[in-house]
Amino acid sequence: MDDKHMQIGEVAARTELSLRTIRHYEETGLVAPSARSQGGFRLYTETDIARLMVIRRMKPLGFTLDQMRDLLDATDRLDAGEVLDAGEREALLGRVREYEQAATEQVDKLRVQLARAEDFAETLRTRLHQAAPAGP
Repeated sequence: MDDKHMQIGEVAARTELSLRTIRHYEETGLVAPSARSQGGFRLYTETDIARLMVIRRMKPLGFTLDQMRDLLDATDRLDAGEVLDAGEREALLGRVREYEQAATEQVDKLRVQLARAEDFAETLRTRLHQAAPAGP
């Protein structure tokens, strides 16, 4: 990925996360800036943005910070290029699979909730249309 460094404001704009949220994720150990400027400003790379996007996508699915940390740890280890024995690699892939299954289940639940919300909105639209006074 690109080695260009960005300050936190640009990262916030690109990820649609607030500065406060990004700092919170840093405090909790989910993400760390790749570097600091001479003035001490946080500097991030595309890799850091990709990590923040994983976190951002997990949040509305109800994953906890610990679960986010666990998934990121597994993917970090798989992506590190280090030699893993077959058992360790399969265990890491198993963890990722579990998160994929949990995400899929949560998406299915959200689809049901969305369908119910759309039905409710349509019911209200119909009711308003029926109650509207007849035109001239």
